[in-house]
Amino acid sequence: MPAEEKPTPASAVVAVEDRDALKLETALGHKQQMQRSFGLLSLTSLGIVVANAWSLTGGTIVIAIFNGGPMAVLYGLILVTFFYTLISLSLSELISSIPSSGGVYHIATTTGGPRYGRILGFYTGLLNLSGWLLSASSISSTLGNELVALWGLTHPAAEWKAWNVFVAFQLVNWSCCAIVVTCHKRLPAINTAALWLSMGGLVVTVVTLIVMPRGRYASSDSVWKTYEDRTGWNNDGICFILGLINAAFAVGTPDSLSHLSEEIPNPERLVPRGILLQLATSFTTAFIYLVALFYSINDLEAVLGSTSRFPTAEIYRQATGSTAGAVGLTVVLFVATFPTLIGTLITGGRTLWSLARDGAVPGGSFFAAVSPRFGGPVRATIAVSACASVLSIVYVFSTTAFSALITSYVVLSSLSYAGAIGGHVATGRKAVVPGPFWLGRWGWAVNVGSLAWIAVMVVFFCWPFVKPVTKTNMNWTSVIVAGLAVAITGWWWGAARGAYKGPRYFREAAEKLKDGTEE
Repeated sequence: MPAEEKPTPASAVVAVEDRDALKLETALGHKQQMQRSFGLLSLTSLGIVVANAWSLTGGTIVIAIFNGGPMAVLYGLILVTFFYTLISLSLSELISSIPSSGGVYHIATTTGGPRYGRILGFYTGLLNLSGWLLSASSISSTLGNELVALWGLTHPAAEWKAWNVFVAFQLVNWSCCAIVVTCHKRLPAINTAALWLSMGGLVVTVVTLIVMPRGRYASSDSVWKTYEDRTGWNNDGICFILGLINAAFAVGTPDSLSHLSEEIPNPERLVPRGILLQLATSFTTAFIYLVALFYSINDLEAVLGSTSRFPTAEIYRQATGSTAGAVGLTVVLFVATFPTLIGTLITGGRTLWSLARDGAVPGGSFFAAVSPRFGGPVRATIAVSACASVLSIVYVFSTTAFSALITSYVVLSSLSYAGAIGGHVATGRKAVVPGPFWLGRWGWAVNVGSLAWIAVMVVFFCWPFVKPVTKTNMNWTSVIVAGLAVAITGWWWGAARGAYKGPRYFREAAEKLKDGTEE
């Protein structure tokens, strides 16, 4: 949507001393509805918990091991983190200028300029929301698989069945939804506690993996030098790139904190700090965990051939030398991963709420409500959980198709980042008033590098993971993404095109606030 020259008259009723609320209304066009109860620690804790990189790499590692083995996973994590640093820097400078709960949606609308901003923001916002819906589904699936793996470890004769995971999925999904809805005022404390829980789980797991193998460690060559292509591509480059999905899923959540920009004081400064702290912590914890995990493997073939659909449990069994040890470490992994779903539902609910208040989604006025009793976007949060539950039905019929949700989340979120950053580049990086965090002369290189990496991810992560390709092993990501794109286009032409206005950005008010001249 085009930037407007003057702020709305309603800005006069906002208390001047409340600078955050003042900027939100005069520069960004929204009234303050959420309580600013988060601080830097609780905000960063949410970001770290949403990524929870070490536990999620443990829960989704099987794809990456097939694509090159431990060596490819470790070097891939380093490479992916480098490029996500570029994306995080690019988004941070934009969030510093537009600290809105809409995140990339509000940003893309503004950076797209007067002609293309409205439609660019519309697609960016709905792609971003779709990504968070799929993230909630995939994390619920991971937790469900961990619960079923625990049952399988203690009942070796039990046969794995998809409906077992479906039931466990519903249990964790709605439990986390209940926590987010009923404990809104305690969410900052919950996220801080979840951070320490995750870090404690990491320490316990790493120490156990280091101590218990007692001479049954993998060789350094097998961890750092041996490359094995088990995908059938017979192309080391393609095999390696496809395996990067594990790392991208773990560290690729840089926009999560932006959706709480209206719930923290001084978001222009604190949200960018939180994003970069989140990325640094995610990389460090995931790398330490993976090194310890890979040195614990003494029979890689048994890991890859595990029938439990959760091969990390087999690694734990090899490391500890007992089923009891594997159960204990899997419990730690589950407990550490559980808050990730809480954080994802917080983020997804606020993303839907932000879109709803601008009329970008069906039932906008209904989902835009903030509960007077609980203090948060209750309806939007429940809707995200409900969508995840509906998607879980796919798991019963095709675990392969459902597994594509992990890849689809990365592709969809990346496309939404491209909408915000691409608009910024296309308008010469001049559509917004620079905030406290600004890349200056490095901005062009960082922004273009981010877009180049996103292009690589979108193309390659839609490719089949193995060859030959069959109905049972194909990568359904391209189908999912294309289907969502068609649905979004249908909503645009069917109803939204005429009525949807999009979020606003009042440049003159933003300049006055930056200069300290707003009265």
